[in-house]
Amino acid sequence: MQSFPLMLNRTLLFGEGLFETIRWKPPEEKLKLHYERLEASAKYFGIPYPSYEEFLKDIEEATKGRDGLYVKYLLISKGGDHLTDRPQDYGKLIITKELKSTPERVRLCLSPHGRHSSDPVCRHKSTSYLFNLLVKRHAQNKGFWDGIIVNERGHICETSTANLVFLKGSKLYTPAKDCGLLWGTTLEFLRRKLPIEEAYIDVRSVEDYDCIMVLNSLMLCAVVEEFEGKRLKIDTFAFEEVSRILKSFL
Repeated sequence: MQSFPLMLNRTLLFGEGLFETIRWKPPEEKLKLHYERLEASAKYFGIPYPSYEEFLKDIEEATKGRDGLYVKYLLISKGGDHLTDRPQDYGKLIITKELKSTPERVRLCLSPHGRHSSDPVCRHKSTSYLFNLLVKRHAQNKGFWDGIIVNERGHICETSTANLVFLKGSKLYTPAKDCGLLWGTTLEFLRRKLPIEEAYIDVRSVEDYDCIMVLNSLMLCAVVEEFEGKRLKIDTFAFEEVSRILKSFL
């Protein structure tokens, strides 16, 4: 009798998995950004993955025709239980629930947990998420919404769950990809509608900006009103314009 290797959940064993968090139902352009990021990361880590058609069908079956939902699509790596084994197959877990209300204004602190810009994992939305949990919990324990992560050069990367956009004058900036961050689908969607320049933003210069916003797929956009206990400038017109663009597909 031929024996076959036992296919184990390598996501559970090693954190070798990926996920996408989606505000359902987005326009096709936004949904494809989620899939393309999942696909690119799966190729990078050598994890088998579904086609776009299968990805879409999975979510449509899970949401059952309902909109306004939180959707988490997890790509599970399957294979041997040795660290050096390669993934041989994939599984999927789709979680849906009602979308909670999100704040329009947030308070941030400086996270004590730094990141090196060469970290390859932070560039992927992987299930190796303990670092992000530490950043988020530290911030919330201090009464803040989230913490700003800084790299070894003192340049701002992101928060544990959102990208950052900075306004100075009439120009929008976001931390450069090579600072060490996950390039979000909401940030990319907005960048295709508005000019946003990648920049190296020193954490000591936060108060120099006219407005700072956080972006992610669930909240879309919120303005940062405070950093480390200091009130920040807010450009209401800019915030409302960014929000309008991101909410236009809802």
